[in-house]
Amino acid sequence: MVIGRFAPSPTGPLHFGSLVAAVASYCDAKSQGGQWLLRIEDVDTTRRVEGASEDIIRTLQRYGFEWDGDIVYQSQRSEYYEQALTRLRNLGLAYPCTCSRKEIADSSTQQGIEGVIYPGTCQHHPIKPNTPIAWRLKTPAKRISFEDRIVGWQQHNIGQDIGDFVIKRADSLFSYQLAVVVDDAMQGITHVVRGADLLQSTTRQIYLQQCLGYAPLLYAHIPLVLNNQGQKLSKQTLATALPSDNVKDTLINALHFLPFLPQPFPTFSSLSDLWRWAIDHWQMSNHAKTIT
Repeated sequence: MVIGRFAPSPTGPLHFGSLVAAVASYCDAKSQGGQWLLRIEDVDTTRRVEGASEDIIRTLQRYGFEWDGDIVYQSQRSEYYEQALTRLRNLGLAYPCTCSRKEIADSSTQQGIEGVIYPGTCQHHPIKPNTPIAWRLKTPAKRISFEDRIVGWQQHNIGQDIGDFVIKRADSLFSYQLAVVVDDAMQGITHVVRGADLLQSTTRQIYLQQCLGYAPLLYAHIPLVLNNQGQKLSKQTLATALPSDNVKDTLINALHFLPFLPQPFPTFSSLSDLWRWAIDHWQMSNHAKTIT
């Protein structure tokens, strides 16, 4: 069975970019007769906004989304992330690190896809005493590749392009990369449809899946919604919250943004009528590798 998911972070209300991602993952799963799960990714409790989770859930309900099963909250799942970390440690794949960001910037000479590559200092030297410990995953010079359903072939050399990345932070919070991999595996996720801003994270997640013995997933990264300055719509760029009225028109706009439905759209008498038509006519597989 196809199992998809939508996994917003409760750092504020849903905006139009969030809606587009939710619509794409929902239609993709439901058009294949699958399940669609809702997960609140609040593993980083320092960024969580009070009341945002409840607001996200109410907004999704207002827009006609229906999820399968119970909502999962990452903040309640630390024991599973700890078990995964213990497994990686027992396999000799994770090691403690006490380096600061400044020390890494001063000591590293290699650039990766997201800045300087950690030079592996704490893997080869004793860690500093009385210093908060982060945990890093060892990354060999290994090519990790996958065929994205939308943007096509993707590949990184996990050691040279990314380097040993943090899976548990020095403040004892687990990283997004570890949490999402554990949750996807435990929830039986088969298809991940999300924004293109997470495309660069995928090879890290695939490598973690391999290390932990998890099944591989299918990925599709949809185009981002940008503001007038060419920036991704987000809380950081002051994206406005989804309206509580004009729900059907806003949902139609989100479906128009995604090039996976035939044009022109018919007239819809109700929100449920719109959803039925969108699910019945969804054609993401026909657009694979045509969007950049």
